[in-house]
This record gives sequence, C-alpha cells and structure tokens, in this order.
Amino acid sequence: MKFATVTVMGLGYIGLPTACLMAQHGLEVTGVDVSERVVQAVNAGRLHIVEPGLGDVLKAVVNDGKLRAALTPQPADAFIIAVPTPFTAGHKPDCSYIQSAAQALAPALRKGSLVVLESTSPVGTTEQLAAWLAEARPDLTFPQQAGEEADVQVAHCPERVLPGHILRELVENDRIVGGLCDKGARQAAELYRVFVKGDIALTNARTAEMSKLTENSFRDVNIAFANELSVLCDELGIDVWELIRLANRHPRVNILRPGCGVGGHCIAVDPWFIVDSAPLSARIIRTAREVNDSKPLWLLDKVKVALAEALSAQPEKSLQDMSVACLGLAFKPDIDDLRESPAVRLTADIASMGCGVLAVEPHITALPAKLEKLEKLSLVDLDTALAQADVTVLLVAHSAFVREAEKILAIPRIIDAVGLLQSA
Repeated sequence: MKFATVTVMGLGYIGLPTACLMAQHGLEVTGVDVSERVVQAVNAGRLHIVEPGLGDVLKAVVNDGKLRAALTPQPADAFIIAVPTPFTAGHKPDCSYIQSAAQALAPALRKGSLVVLESTSPVGTTEQLAAWLAEARPDLTFPQQAGEEADVQVAHCPERVLPGHILRELVENDRIVGGLCDKGARQAAELYRVFVKGDIALTNARTAEMSKLTENSFRDVNIAFANELSVLCDELGIDVWELIRLANRHPRVNILRPGCGVGGHCIAVDPWFIVDSAPLSARIIRTAREVNDSKPLWLLDKVKVALAEALSAQPEKSLQDMSVACLGLAFKPDIDDLRESPAVRLTADIASMGCGVLAVEPHITALPAKLEKLEKLSLVDLDTALAQADVTVLLVAHSAFVREAEKILAIPRIIDAVGLLQSA
C-alpha cells in the first residue's frame, strides 16, 4: 500500500525526529503528545529537546504544512507509537504508556491502517498491543484474529539511534521490522523506506523486540567489564587508563572506557526487560546491570575519602562547610538528556551527606526536579565551581570540560571518573 498520512504518538527524542523526517519526505504527519506545552512548541516550529539539526527540519516541515501537532490522534494510513517504556520498582517493565497510546489511537483506526510500535519493549509487547487494540475496536480484525487478511496490521520497529546524531542515524542505520504476520512486516518496511537509506531486515515481532534488547544488553555487558576493571585496578594500585590503552593494542581486544555508571532510557533500562522475562537464565545480563548500577556508590565512597582528607587539612571546618563540584549531569557527553543518569544519582547522594554541591552541566539551564528540591545544591558555571569546591568530581566527558582541562587540572582533589584528563 502507499502511505500518505501518518500519526506519530509521542513527540520526544524519537517520535519528533521520526515525524519530522516523514514530513520532510512528503507525508502528511500529525504528531500527538499528552503535553500541551510540547504540542504548542511543535506547532510554533520550536524545538523542545536538544538535537543538532532537528530545529531547522522542524521549522521547515511546520511552515510547509506537512507536520502539525495535536493532543488527540487523527485518522491516518499508519500510526507509529514512540512513547516511554520505563521500569517500576523491582525493575518491572512499565508498558502503561503503550497501553494509553493504544487506547487513544484506537478510535482513529480504519480498515487498512498499520500500527507500528517503536518503543523499546519486553518480548511479547507487540502482541499485547494488538490485543489492546482488538479489545477497543471489536468492529475491526487484527493479525491475531485474521492474519494476513486482518483489517489492521501491527508490527514492531525499534529505534537504534545515538542521541546527538539522531537525524543521520534514523536515515542511515539499518532497521529491524517484525510483524505479527508477514504482511505487517512488509507494510511497515514500506513505510520506513520513505526515509531510511539503510537496509530493512524483516522478521517476526518477538525477534525484533529481542533484537533491540540484545543490542543494548551487549553494550551494557561490555561497559560493565570496563567499570569492574576500573574498580579492580584501583584496588590493585594500577592506572586503569594506561592498562586499557595497553590491552587494546591486542588486535582482537577493544575494552571500552569506564565511567560513573550507565544511564539513558535504553542501556540502563532495556536489559532489565530480558531479566524480567527470563530471571533464572539471564545471569550475565543481570550481573552487568548490578555492576553498572553499583558504580555511583563506589564513586560516592571515593568522594567521602576525599572530603575526609579536605577536612583533615582544614580542621576548623565541618562537613557542612565543604563543597563538592560535580562536573556533568547528562547520561553521556554533549547532550542535555538526564534520563536514568548515574551522574544525577551520584550528585543527589553527595548532597544528601550535608555538604554543599556545585553542579555544572553546560547543556541545561535548570536543575531536574530530583536535584532542585535538595538544599545546598546549586547549578553553577565551571569557573564558579572550580573556585569554590573542596573536592571536584568529573562525571561526564563533555567537550566543554575537555577544552578547560588545563584549568581543571590545576585544582586539588579531583576524582576523574571518565578519564577525561588523561590526554591533557
């Protein structure tokens, strides 16, 4: 079938760029979001997230009338669901946003519609989505009822992009499309070929779901190896950065760089979906998550030691008189995304000890709610933090910090969690 109209559910880091690219390639796109603020911003051609290049595309497609935003779904040839899939207490997947999106778009479905789930999801979620849609629209048939002859086809096409490079990677990266039947997969592939230049591989929905979870779990396991290595080297009196440089001279070794943990909505979350689905078998994946989640606690102990040394040198002061500079809050360099950031978690833990905290994050203008409510914690610029801090913790390898490496190196009591200063 030929697609002319698309409704995108969710206008965040994935939904908005996807909507913009489809509109840029000639489709009539309606973007739907539950936030009136987001809807107003998009309709004004104003970007509400930070992503290089996206602002210009957004303005162009809105001005051309190819993209508009709304609070409620509109009838369309295809629907793309790109809403969050966090986890709840105990690392249980939370698919309530997908269920809400399904219930919202169901009235807009018509015979011949295609529904594609982009949200990273536990295995079996696409089937559950189809069940929710069938329950809401008993007048239509779905793949679990009529297979290739269904009125509405349902498929899964997980995103696999890097924040900061989303526009390029949405176009150039290969995509995995899994249908609840072959027809759904073929239709979804046809939709994505509107703008995707990479290969599009067809499979079933469960394999597509597991593919995305596997990709991020692979990354998580490799990061966990690096983070565990940094802890071991500290215990054994070895420079982990030199060790990694030497080990990586082996032609088949490529150890990643340690950090303060793992963050973001993907790598820090998705492996738990596998663990929840097969808790007895996912042993390495579970351990990797635990290693990465424990890294901020290990760094917190390093901060406590550094503060004790600072207090020893200034016996007239108490812990409440001390200040710690936390350089970086984002979950990775050079973006504004703080989702599941270990740097945010560590910064909050430091502030809870009673000392002052000077947070430096060049990509935001206000602290997230989790930090804003904490006393003695403030968002400052780098110069202010370096001038006032008794202990400084480098948490994110932002380019802005690399450029000021010489200045940062000149101050005492630095804990470099990301090896940012090794080449300075």
